[in-house]
Amino acid sequence: MIFFRNSKRQIDDVDLNLEWKERENSGIVVVATVLVIGVCRKLTWEARVGNGSIQRYGPHQTHRIMSAAVDDVAPLLHLYRDRDTDRDGESSISNEIPSLVPASPSNGTDASTPNQRLASLDVFRGLTVALMILVDDAGGAFPSINHSPWLGVTLADFVMPFFLFLVGVSISLAFKQLYINQPPALVPSTTVQKIPNKTTATKKVILRAMNLFLLGLLLQGGYFHGRDHLTYGVDVGKIRWLGVLQRISIGYLLASISEIWFVNNIMVESLVDFARKYYNQWLFAIGLCFFHMCFLYGLFVPTWEYEAASLNLSRSGPGTQIVYCGVRGSLEPPCNAVGYIDRVILGEHHLYQHPVYRRTKECSVNSPDYGPLPSDSPQWCFAPFDSEGILSSLMAAVTCFVGLHFGHILLHFKVDVKHFIKVTVLLQWMGMNALIIYALGACDLFSAGLQGFYWRSPENNLVDGTEALLQGMLRSKNWGTLAFVILEILFWGLVSGFLHMKGVYIKL
Repeated sequence: MIFFRNSKRQIDDVDLNLEWKERENSGIVVVATVLVIGVCRKLTWEARVGNGSIQRYGPHQTHRIMSAAVDDVAPLLHLYRDRDTDRDGESSISNEIPSLVPASPSNGTDASTPNQRLASLDVFRGLTVALMILVDDAGGAFPSINHSPWLGVTLADFVMPFFLFLVGVSISLAFKQLYINQPPALVPSTTVQKIPNKTTATKKVILRAMNLFLLGLLLQGGYFHGRDHLTYGVDVGKIRWLGVLQRISIGYLLASISEIWFVNNIMVESLVDFARKYYNQWLFAIGLCFFHMCFLYGLFVPTWEYEAASLNLSRSGPGTQIVYCGVRGSLEPPCNAVGYIDRVILGEHHLYQHPVYRRTKECSVNSPDYGPLPSDSPQWCFAPFDSEGILSSLMAAVTCFVGLHFGHILLHFKVDVKHFIKVTVLLQWMGMNALIIYALGACDLFSAGLQGFYWRSPENNLVDGTEALLQGMLRSKNWGTLAFVILEILFWGLVSGFLHMKGVYIKL
């Protein structure tokens, strides 16, 4: 627990410089935010004045220190301080669009403080990336942690909500336009807070969302075939338009636009003021929910057909399959409005061709794992379906708004503090470079590249050889796979730690 000590210096003489406590000792801010169970780990902040003493602030001022410490956020869940130079040559903080590459720290006595990061967000982000690698690579060995085939929830089903929640928290910190209720005397003399131009900020948000969407299209559109496939390339007529990063870009865009345009210019001094300031955003989120529910339960889904490329062991060969619907409000795989909208707007060839409902009891004798079709399997088992489709992505964006308002709470209200840094430093490093780990690790670009170097046969490569070695040592294929995945997560943690020590942070 860190306590703020009294200082008898006059406020007008305060030269407030914020820095992470971890740069001096072992203290750092850690907030482990678990959206599902509503648990909030607490934040640690330290404010130092010019003579090295600690200034004490009242309950309505602690959030101001937090506000000064965290100013910027990257598009894919990164927090950095982007410093510009104003006309007078003074260092200023840009809140328009943050930078992913920190400014180089200076050893000069009058230099501005190094880039600040909200460690709790890094830790939670790193935990989410590690969880994604775990469920993607070990889900085949342990179907219970893999995505639920249709109804229900498993460990893997928390990954996307966690990412979207983190995006929302980041946005709330990125688009602070002013120090919240901050007396001018408490604002650092070397810092000038910019009030961003809304139109310019909107353009940059749209550009950043487009870049994120295009990156997702490259990684998940079908061009890279992943591990165990030493090929690449995609038929443009069958490219998959939507995916994980595309969904994040949609949530980021909607939440950012609402943060730029829908926040009222009200000083928050009570819960009533807090509600008045942000109620437009709440109405927007509620409107998205209403829009989703109207289409989900009100849209009529007619009978449709698709071209089945392969019907597995228990059925006849390829051909046109007819799926009989003619219903409204169905939540089952074949006749829901989510799939219908995607088929009409995107086309069946541009959807995910291996939907998760192939692991349902109706479509797999090995359910909840993949397997041969049962003898009485329905016609829709091999129909395409995109779990990151248009309508579902609009609803998923509401999770960004949940994180957005959680960030507002961090900014406006005092939070008690505790810190546990040493046990989470690996996750913190991973959170600092989540984008590169997602691309190389979670999307299997690195492992697929390693598999390209083999001895005589493609099966004799370092990746498969290491996994087979662990399976032999543990005398279990499943537990050997789990050990391999844990080793993979540790590897990426060390890689991200190396990048952090070199000051390398991949920006979009």
